[in-house]
This record gives sequence, structure tokens and C-alpha cells, in this order.
Amino acid sequence: MPDKILVTGATGQIGAELTLALRERYGADRVVAVGHRRELSGELAQTGPCCRVDVRDAAALDATVSGQRITVIYHLAALLSAVAEARPMLAWDINMNGLLNVLESARKHGCQVFFPSSVAAFGPGTPVFDTPQDTVQHPATIYGITKVAGELLCDYYHRRYGVDARGVRYPGLISNRVPPGGGTTDYAVDIFYAAIEQRHYDCFLRADTQLDMMYMPDAIAAAIRLMETDAGRLTHRSGFNVTAMNFTPAQLAAAIRQHLPDFTIDYAIDPLRQAIADSWPRHMDDSAARAEWGWQPRFDLPSMTADMLAHLAARLRRA
Repeated sequence: MPDKILVTGATGQIGAELTLALRERYGADRVVAVGHRRELSGELAQTGPCCRVDVRDAAALDATVSGQRITVIYHLAALLSAVAEARPMLAWDINMNGLLNVLESARKHGCQVFFPSSVAAFGPGTPVFDTPQDTVQHPATIYGITKVAGELLCDYYHRRYGVDARGVRYPGLISNRVPPGGGTTDYAVDIFYAAIEQRHYDCFLRADTQLDMMYMPDAIAAAIRLMETDAGRLTHRSGFNVTAMNFTPAQLAAAIRQHLPDFTIDYAIDPLRQAIADSWPRHMDDSAARAEWGWQPRFDLPSMTADMLAHLAARLRRA
């Protein structure tokens, strides 16, 4: 059991839910939530310790790690794909310099590190079906470039300094708690809000755009399970392929219509996000994660859709 955990990017799509899950698992006072731009308030502030730190500020980050006696860092602070493409220099600054600062603090203080990579780490030259664990990684976006560089940097700090850095390559993530944050797969979250509130959605990707996806409870479980796995079982360390389901916007719309028969969908293609999606694999092979640390998702498309609609409808009614 870790002594104390730091979660950067704790107000983001993954961070908000991961922080709460870690507090429930290990104790609220042992999980420190770190944010930068957004106010740390609400459930995060009410359930455990919080602080505001810019991960690009190496001194401030290191002081927090040292002062809080942190032994595990879940580093989630980053700009996502579409936002990163609009602001590439800022994306490089946050995604790369932030990670380097985390790894340096981990080196100095003996911390374990979780770094989430992405399907965006692949590119047009990667096999698109059953994408292997070890394959060509030449991404076409600045977000993907930072993810590949991040995987390599984590591996370097492990080989060179013995830092126990681990990570997964997430597919598109679907959450009923946190609004989308600028990702290419955000349609798979937006569509549920639109279905409940307007019974109609204008999708920014083509109807036949096939991508891997994962429901947030599975994404959280994957991170925790990997970090708890005995290091001796791991052949790989960073960049484990993980996935749970695979569908197109048209197939997701059909699944929603099983619950909301009057739901309709049209397509207003965003060229930038469509180009990004077209550069990614259609389906990743996650057999290495299954073999090395027992990865197994709980949710498929039907069960995710039902759970998402139920939770989101209840939350929107209370709003």
C-alpha cells in the first residue's frame, strides 16, 4: 500500500474520478489532489487534501512532493488532442516539461509514477487493426508526439535511474461525471448529453469512424491495477495497450436508440478532428496487458450505454 499519493491534473476528465477512487481505496487523507487553472472545490476539496501547483514549475512541484511525503504520483496534467493541435507550443510545454518535472521529483524522492499515454501515440504508418503492443509509432499530431516522447522518457528514467514509471495507452474515454476536455473522441460523451436533453446530436466525426473506447470506471481500474502489480510480472512498463470496446458514431447512436427510440443523429464533420481520428488505429491488441497484469474490462457497448444514460440523466435532473 502506498504511503501517500499525488494526483496532478486532478480536475480533469480522468483525474477527478481517479482521485476519488484512490481516496476510497487508500484513505482520503493519503491522496493529494493537484490542479492549476480550475478552482479546487466541490467533492475534491471536501473529501481530502488539495493544492494548486503548475506542473511546469519544477520547484513548486518538488516542494509539494517533498513536503507532502509523496511516494506515488499519478501524472494526468496535459492538454488533449484537439486543444493541443490548436496550441502546439503550449501543449509541448505542459505535456513534456510537466512530465520531466514529475520524473525528476520521482528520481529525487523515490516515487512511483503513473503516466497515461494514448492511442494517439500511433500514427498513419501503424497497423490499424489489432495494433500490436510493440509497433511503429509515428504520430501525426503534437499530442501524439508528446505521448510517444513521454513513454520513452519514462522508460529512460526507469533504465537510467530506477524510477518505477508505468503507464497505459488509453483509447477514447467516456465519463458520466466530468465534461469533455478537448479530445477527438469527445463525441462519445457529448452525444449522451445531447440525447438526453435534445434527442438529437450533430456529430463532428463521420458515421463510420471506428475507434477503441473505454468507460471511465474501467480506465480507473486499469490505472490502479497496473500500479499495484508486482514489478516482477512486467515485461513492458509504459505504454500498455488497453481497450474495452470498439464502435463507430453510427453504432453508438443505435445503442442509444435502444433506450431513447426518438433519438436522431446528423453529421457535421470537423476536418481537424476527423483527420486526427483517421490517423489512429481502429483497434488495439491489448494481450500484453492481459497477460502481464491481468487487465480485463467490465463494460462493453450495451452495458456502458445503459449505465451512462442512467447516471447522466439523474445528474442532469439534479442540476
